[in-house]
Amino acid sequence: MKRILTYPVDSVKLLKKRKKIKKMLMEKLEGEMCVEKRIAILGGSTTHDVRDMLELFLLDAGIIPSFYESEYNQYWQDVIFDNPALSEFQPDIIYIHTSSRNIHRFPSPKEPLIDIDALVDEIYRPYVQLWEKIAADYHCPLIQNNFELPFYRLLGNNDFSDPHGRVRFVNTLNEKFCQYAQSHESFYIHDIHYMASCYGLQQWADPYAWHMYKYACAVEAIPELAYNLSNMIKSLYGKSQKALVLDLDNTLWGGIVGDDGADNIEIGQETSMGQLYSEFQTYIKEYKERGILLAINSKNDIENALAGLNRPDSTLRPEDFLVIKANWEDKDCNIRQIAQELNIGTDTLVFVDDNPVERDIVRTRVSDVKIPEVDDPAQFISVLDRSGYFEAMQLSAEDVQRTEMYQENISRKKSQESYADYSDYLRSLQMKAEIAPFSPVYMSRIAQLTNKSNQFNLTTKRCSQADMEGYVNNPEYITLYGKLEDRFGDNGVVSVVFGHVDQGDATLFHIDLWLMSCRVLKRDMEIAMMDELVGKCRERGVRCLRGYYYPTAKNGMVKGFYGQQGFTKIQEDENGNTVWEFLITNDYKNRNQVIEVHADS
Repeated sequence: MKRILTYPVDSVKLLKKRKKIKKMLMEKLEGEMCVEKRIAILGGSTTHDVRDMLELFLLDAGIIPSFYESEYNQYWQDVIFDNPALSEFQPDIIYIHTSSRNIHRFPSPKEPLIDIDALVDEIYRPYVQLWEKIAADYHCPLIQNNFELPFYRLLGNNDFSDPHGRVRFVNTLNEKFCQYAQSHESFYIHDIHYMASCYGLQQWADPYAWHMYKYACAVEAIPELAYNLSNMIKSLYGKSQKALVLDLDNTLWGGIVGDDGADNIEIGQETSMGQLYSEFQTYIKEYKERGILLAINSKNDIENALAGLNRPDSTLRPEDFLVIKANWEDKDCNIRQIAQELNIGTDTLVFVDDNPVERDIVRTRVSDVKIPEVDDPAQFISVLDRSGYFEAMQLSAEDVQRTEMYQENISRKKSQESYADYSDYLRSLQMKAEIAPFSPVYMSRIAQLTNKSNQFNLTTKRCSQADMEGYVNNPEYITLYGKLEDRFGDNGVVSVVFGHVDQGDATLFHIDLWLMSCRVLKRDMEIAMMDELVGKCRERGVRCLRGYYYPTAKNGMVKGFYGQQGFTKIQEDENGNTVWEFLITNDYKNRNQVIEVHADS
C-alpha cells in the first residue's frame, strides 16, 4: 500500500479502491498517536474527490482529518457572509480550491490597455477580501491555489507577452498572488500552475470533466493534486523530512567504484550518463544549501567511497555529508545508526538507492523511512522532487544553517537495535539461481567480471575470454558461473568460480578464482555456489578443496571468507596471503536454504 500512496501515485487504483485503502489506514492507526485536524475545503469547483484523496494521503502520514466542504462555487459566499456551518466547524486549515475556470472574464483583443489593468484588479480584489476576512475570523493557515495556464492561446506565442493574451493575464494574477504571499504570514500558495504544466495542460483541463461534473481538472489528475496539497499540510505539522541518505554506486555515479575504480566511474562531462549523475549531484548539493542533512549509506570500503567523492569532477565532496557509512553492514542497520548519530528519528530520513532489493530490505525493517522508487537515473530528480519530502512552507536563516548545527552536535552512539530474522526476508525474495559450467552465451560477461570485480575477489586473478575458453576445454578444470534472479528482476551473472585438480593428487582441488558482484552481497549466493562446487568435486572424486586469499587494497571484506565457509586455515605468510582447506565428508549436506538452484551439467 505504501507504494500506492507515494509518488508517482497510482491514480486509477486510488480512485477505485479509496474506501478499502481508507479502512486499512484507519486500522493501521489504531492505538497510534495521531494528529487530528479540521480542514475546510472551499471550492470553486467540485471537490468531493479532492477531499477523499487528501484524506488518504494525510492518514498515511498519521494525520486524521475531518472536513468541511462548501457547496459548489460557494467558496467566497461561505466566508464573506459567515456561513454558520463553517463558523461552527472552526477549521485548523482553510484550503481554497479555485482555478482558471473561476476567472469569469479575460481581456478582449479590442480592450484598451487601461481597461486590462482594471480587469486584473477586478479579478484580484475579491480574493484579497476573502483572504483578509479569513485571517480576521479564523486565524488559521490559509492555502490558496494559484491559476493554471489556459489550455489554448488565441494569440499563439504572442499570448505570453501581449497585454490582451490570456497567458499574460494569468501570469499577472499569479504574480499578484505571489506578492501577497510574501507579505502575509500563514498564507501559502498551492502551485497548480506548475502541477498542470507537469501533468500536461491539455490533459489537465479536460473539458468533459468540467462541463459534465464541474471538476477543475481531469479526474485522473485529482490524486496528484491532493498528494501535492498533502505535502503542504504535512509540512505545516512537522511531517517533512530532514535528511537525505544516499547510496553511491549507480546512484551518485555510474558504475561500481570498488570494481571499476574511481577513475572509471561515470561522473562529469565526458559522457551523457556522467552528465546525468553530475546533474543529480548538483541537485543534491542544492538541498544541502537549503538545510537538508546529507548522509551516505553504501556497501563499499570507506577508501573506495572517499575516492569516488574526491574525484575533481564530483560536485559532492566528503565534507558535504554529516555521516558516511561505507561498509558491509546491512543498510537498515546503517540507516538506524545514521539516525542515532544525527539525533533524529528514522521517520525524518529519505533513503535513495537504485537497488530495489536494498530499498525493500530497508522498507521492510525500518518502515517509517521514506524511500522513493528510483530506477532510471534520468528520472532521479523528478521522482525525488515531486515526492515532496522536503516541502518548505517557509525558509529561515536557521534552516539554511542546519547542516552546520548538526555537525557540531553529532554524537556517535554504538548501540544497535535488533531487527527481524534476515533469513525470513531472504526467503521472501523468492530467489532463483542458475549455477552451471561456463557457457558460450555468458563467456563475455564472465571474462568481464574477472576483470572488474575487486572487492569480493579472493585472488583477483585476471582472465581474458580466451583464457576462460581454455579452462572450459581443459578436463582438469571445474568452472561455474552463478546467475541470480528474484521477484524484483534478473541480476544476471553475478558469481564466477573455477579451479583445477592437482596433477599429483586427483583428490585435491585448487580454487584459482572465486568472485561475486557486490550487488548481491549477503544474499547467500556464495553458499549456493559452495554447495554446487562441492557437488561437482564429489563427482570427480575430489575429497579436499584448497582455497587461496591474496589481500589487495580493495578485497579486505573477504579476508575471512573461507573461514565462514567452513575451511581451516593451514598457512599464512608475512604479507597476509593465506591458504585454506576444506575436507568433503560423506555427510556433507547443502547449506543453502533460501535460493532455488537450477544446476546444469
